[in-house]
Amino acid sequence: MTLAAGTELATATNEHLANISNTLIYSAMAVYTLAFFAYIAEWLFGSRSKVGRTAAALTPGAAKAKGKAPAVTVNKAGGTAVLERPKVVVRSAAGARDVPDGPGAHGGDEQGDLYGRIAISLTVLAYLIHLGGVIARAASVERAPWGNMYEFNITFSAVAVTVYLALLALRKNVRWLGLFLVTTVLLDLGIAVTVLYTASDQLVPALHSYWLYIHVSTAILCGAVFYVGAVGTLLYLFKDSYESKLESGGTPGRFATSFLERLPASASLDKFSYRVNAAVFPLWTFTIIAGAIWAESAWGRYWGWDPKETWAFITWVAYACYLHARATAGWKGRKAAYLALIAFGCWLFNYYGVNIFVSGKHSYAGV
Repeated sequence: MTLAAGTELATATNEHLANISNTLIYSAMAVYTLAFFAYIAEWLFGSRSKVGRTAAALTPGAAKAKGKAPAVTVNKAGGTAVLERPKVVVRSAAGARDVPDGPGAHGGDEQGDLYGRIAISLTVLAYLIHLGGVIARAASVERAPWGNMYEFNITFSAVAVTVYLALLALRKNVRWLGLFLVTTVLLDLGIAVTVLYTASDQLVPALHSYWLYIHVSTAILCGAVFYVGAVGTLLYLFKDSYESKLESGGTPGRFATSFLERLPASASLDKFSYRVNAAVFPLWTFTIIAGAIWAESAWGRYWGWDPKETWAFITWVAYACYLHARATAGWKGRKAAYLALIAFGCWLFNYYGVNIFVSGKHSYAGV
């Protein structure tokens, strides 16, 4: 076989692998869509459950209309028993109400729980197909599959699902995260295949380094974990407002009651988000240090205030402020949560905003 024939064969093989990757990514999107509808069904059947009706009965406004404290009637061995509404005990620390976690998206309903399990199974199937697409993309370009924004996107969403499934495997109470995760994964992959798609190609010389595997892989992992923390933080803000309204005697809307009663308590969501962000922050610090070392190897300087470097540092400062605020008594709760969302917004801008709208040494990644 001549050298030219060998090159043509290699090119054809790479194109074939790229086509397989594209097919797998589209197939994963189809299965993620089925999982999305299964998660929707879980939430819908949960809202119709006995737990959902009980949550409505516990609302102070419903009791005020009858002029008495709210109570719940339950069946009990040939008779009935009346349970008084449990009091909401507020501790001295901000955002630390003694409220139990909700039952989950299924709301205690067996059929809702069945749909939730189906949703998890579909998520696992979609994840395996998705992962296959990422691996096929890597084989088609004969390198790590994160040399441009398209590859970064499909890998980032795969890692985000990995984090979610890993937490489930560790028996953490995170199934409530499924609907939000799958929705954003679908949006992420949709943007990747329509706006950000880039044909398989080799890297520019500056990226031919083992630091590509170290620096970019840790950046992807950090982004995925920061995303999970941001979802928990956002839901914490809603749940905290809901609990405050109940505590003050207000009457939340029917949708808010049905949805928010099934989530973990605000204190649990706050603790979850803090632990997630705190756990990954040292890795983000390492990511920046690794990038500086790679910059010295590629460009002859450790730091040059390139837009990408600048916003990576701004993101680090924002998360450092958040973690410091959480350790300060006066900045727990909602104020710290706003800082966490600002920090994640910095991370998002560092990726999308800087890559698309700002020119710099990192512009070779392309769109």
